[in-house]
Amino acid sequence: MLTALENGVKGGAWFSLIDKVYAETTLYAAARRMTADPEKAAGVDHITPEHYARDLTRNTRQLADELRQGTYQPSAVRRCWIPKPGSKEKRPLGIPTVRDRVVQAGLRDVLEPIFERDFAEQSYGFRPGRGCKDALRRVDELLKEGYTTVLDVDLKSYFDTIPHQPLLDRVRQKVSDGRVLTLIEQFLKQGVMEGLSQWTPEEGSPQGAVISPLLSNIYLDPLDHMMAEQGFQMVRYADDFVVLCRNREEADAALAQVQAWTATAGLTLHPTKTRIVDADTEGFDFLGYHFKHRDRYPRAKSLKKLQDTIRHKTRRPHGHSMLWIIAEVNSTLRGWFGYFKHTTKGYVFADLDVWVRMRLRSILRKRSGRRGKARPGMDSRRWPKAYFATHGLFNLEAAYATARQSLKRKVNH
Repeated sequence: MLTALENGVKGGAWFSLIDKVYAETTLYAAARRMTADPEKAAGVDHITPEHYARDLTRNTRQLADELRQGTYQPSAVRRCWIPKPGSKEKRPLGIPTVRDRVVQAGLRDVLEPIFERDFAEQSYGFRPGRGCKDALRRVDELLKEGYTTVLDVDLKSYFDTIPHQPLLDRVRQKVSDGRVLTLIEQFLKQGVMEGLSQWTPEEGSPQGAVISPLLSNIYLDPLDHMMAEQGFQMVRYADDFVVLCRNREEADAALAQVQAWTATAGLTLHPTKTRIVDADTEGFDFLGYHFKHRDRYPRAKSLKKLQDTIRHKTRRPHGHSMLWIIAEVNSTLRGWFGYFKHTTKGYVFADLDVWVRMRLRSILRKRSGRRGKARPGMDSRRWPKAYFATHGLFNLEAAYATARQSLKRKVNH
């Protein structure tokens, strides 16, 4: 298969792939990954990853036999709703059963290298060896090169509205194995169970399905290539993308092309969230950051999501020790800082440090018999910064200073 990927296959389409999907080595490797996190939710069959992993070899062989014999049938997807960061809105999440996740992961492992070799350069989401930071770095490069008029595109409910037949037609351009195509179609038409209700979707690929990110990239790949061929500087991460232009006329032309393509593809641009902005004066959000002029820093929704998480972990009626609470807070702060350490406005971290200490002082204040939230002055003297440092509280401002020094040393060398 690796040789064929290098040299190409006759007619450009793969005729025999199902045997690679149901190979026990493929499924076992997929099963190991899908059960690595025992905390992940169960599907409609109530079997957790931990329970499934107890007899992984037998479960893998059973799946392989069902796929080989053509008797495998996916279960319904359990739908739940999760909050959108920084918003009162919620988005649907589909939770497949563990066994369906395993088959989807095996299917993805076989299909991904076939499509990956021809994916466009400006696509960064859910691709091996690429990630958010690569996309952000590219945006930063283009802004510095003078591409400061930005078409900020929002595809309305993209994952839920991908048309099935056009998507399958795009898969067929490289895959001619009828059993693999049938398997993909089965996953697209999996029943959705919400409470006691169940229905079959006529469009879309559920968020939460292992195969959905790859299918979403396959469907948008022609747009990527079209924009590149016309000379537009597009940066896409899944369904989130921007087109960076040198002037308003170029941005208007890019918008016209995107509008025409999405209409043909059966997709809808959000009427208010799709807009053309000046990066120097208005700024724009992309992958959690806000870009404005030559600065980049966490967007308002990213800050709100962090603060909501910290608030939950620092409620005043808390039964755990301060060391335990700080350890929980640190796990959130370290992860958040790891992503947002490329911020150009360091005061963001200093302000957050002050706020986090205030939350912790409020807990200490309550435990010492005092009412209300922590106040500047007396409470800050009673529990100074040094107190939290000795308890191991992660300091965002200090971590940022260290990161900046490290970056300067790299540049100087």
